[in-house]
Amino acid sequence: MSRHKFGNASVDTSVTITEIFDTLWGDLTTQVVASTSTELWPLAAVAVSLLVPQLWHLVRHVVTIAHEAGHASIAMLLGRKVRGIRLHSDTSGLTTHVGSTKRLPLALTAFAGYPTPAVLGVGAGALLQAGYAFALLWVVVLLLALVLVQIRNVYGFLVMVLAIGAFGWLAWSGPDSWRVGVAYGVAWLLLLGAVRAVVELNGSRRKASGRGSDADVLARVTRVPGAVWVGVFWLVTVASAVTGAWLMVGNVFGA
Repeated sequence: MSRHKFGNASVDTSVTITEIFDTLWGDLTTQVVASTSTELWPLAAVAVSLLVPQLWHLVRHVVTIAHEAGHASIAMLLGRKVRGIRLHSDTSGLTTHVGSTKRLPLALTAFAGYPTPAVLGVGAGALLQAGYAFALLWVVVLLLALVLVQIRNVYGFLVMVLAIGAFGWLAWSGPDSWRVGVAYGVAWLLLLGAVRAVVELNGSRRKASGRGSDADVLARVTRVPGAVWVGVFWLVTVASAVTGAWLMVGNVFGA
């Protein structure tokens, strides 16, 4: 047991550590049965965010973080060295990595970005279906912390610190109803935001500024037209959105 004396008082820090561990363990293992309204109002909020440009500009950072994390994760798994991740105020991002110039690792790394938010959304939906809404928030905090260590620009650092602070506070101190609602909101945002990001990609490729996209990188590496890759991204994200929706609200419609 560890004690620290302050004047005439002593503080038992082992109790605090035990309480923290108990709280975390409780959140990770507690199963929550969400009401129908709790499952659906986050969907409505995300839908509004997708439709209102100012709100989409704000929440799109979550999709971008997942996108760049996908690039970085696959690059590391394939033995490439990740130099860092940059997040920009226009909600774009850039992951730099070096290593083998073989086509397959380059193609897989380039491909990973757009599907990653959708795949994470399906994983989030699976956790929510099992009742682990509180655990999902702590998973989000952990993943954000892992991305933070790869950030290499000031704006990106500020975005990550704010995101970790917000989700960390919510996971630790937020009312249970809000924690469950935000957990569903994160899942819906990843699933539907991934689809919208692909739609934006298709539009941006018609401009000269969009010719450096992941689809164009894949086209150069694989010699398959970029438009085909956009179609593949769209199929993956839409299929993921349908799967995630079924996991989260299939019971509402008797599925």
